[in-house]
Order: sequence, then C-alpha cells, then structure tokens
Amino acid sequence: MDITIEEYAKRFKMSKEMVASKIRQKKLNYTSQDGILLINVPDEIPNESIIQEPKEIKQNVQKNIMQKATVATVLGLYKRENLYLKQKIEQLESKIDKLINDKEQMLRDERDRIESIYTNKDEQLKNILELMNEKILHEKEQKQTIYEIEHSLNSSAKIVELKSYLKTLDLESFQRKKIKKRFEEVLNEDIRVIEQNGKIYLDFSKYDYSDLLAL
Repeated sequence: MDITIEEYAKRFKMSKEMVASKIRQKKLNYTSQDGILLINVPDEIPNESIIQEPKEIKQNVQKNIMQKATVATVLGLYKRENLYLKQKIEQLESKIDKLINDKEQMLRDERDRIESIYTNKDEQLKNILELMNEKILHEKEQKQTIYEIEHSLNSSAKIVELKSYLKTLDLESFQRKKIKKRFEEVLNEDIRVIEQNGKIYLDFSKYDYSDLLAL
C-alpha cells in the first residue's frame, strides 16, 4: 500500500520533515507517480494509534509496578528503622536499669560503710568513757585513802615532815615528786607550808592540805 508523505506523517505521528529525512536516508521505500512521492507501507502494519495503545498500557503497568515497589521499599525501610530504634531503646533502658542498680548498690555500700565507722567510733568512745570512769574512781579511792591517812596521823602526830609523810602513802615515785613540787612552789606564799632546816613540814592539826595532796 502506497501513501503520501502527509498520510505517513499523520499515521505514524511524526513531522513531514522527519519523514523527508528518512526518505533522504533511504530508510523508507517510496515511488514517484506524477511527481508525487508515495511511501510503500505493508498492509499488515497497524495504525499508529493501535500500536500506541498497548505501549501506553505497558508504560502504565510499569509505572504502577514501580509505584508499588517504591511504597514497599519505603515501608520496608520504615520497618527496619523502627526495629533498629526499638532495639536501641531497649539497649538504653537496659543500660539505665543497670546504672540505677549499680548506683543503688553503691549507696547501700556507702551507708553500710558509714554505719560501720560510727559503730566502731561508738565502741571506741564507750571504751574511752569506761577507762575514764575507772580512772576517776581510782583517783577518788586514792584521795579517800589519803584523807583517811591524814585523819589517822592527826590523831597520833601534830606536825610531820612532808617527805616522810609521802613515803607512808601508797603512791608511785612520780606522784610523790609531783606533790612535793607543788608544795615547793607555794612554799613562801602559803602559810600552811612550814619550812625548817631546808625541810617542809605539815601541821594537820591546823590546816587542811587536801588540795595540795590531790593527784
């Protein structure tokens, strides 16, 4: 079947110039009748509109497939992202719980340590107080003993020499020296302390020496 250039261009939806270019390039079979170019077209070739329809259908199908693939891809990415975030949240929660437990354990250990320190301190203080009480009681007993001896001596002697008197008491050497030094310090100031021939004498019949004899 032979058709004109205008019919070919219309049928296959292309410009006349493009059809003429194909003729010049000898890509189309044509003949000339009465000065008119006729392009030979096989009868079985369908109209361009018929060809175009399945092509458009194919394009639409491919487009729908691509759209579905894109949506599925996006949904898959969202699911993977959500799963990743969920795992990260679970990991963080686990770390937070561990930190809280570790902190609570540290606080309990610190509390126990402080309680142990105070318990030990209380025990030490208790021991110190007991020792102080024992010392006070011991000193009180010693003072009482000294007073009893003084009264006993008062009944048998009026004036006694300090050194001799201290020897009669149940005292340590450093205690006797301490008392003797106390008397020597007030020798010329306290009328109760009597000196004669370089020796110190005590008159229990007149004076009370409990303050100077105290340990």
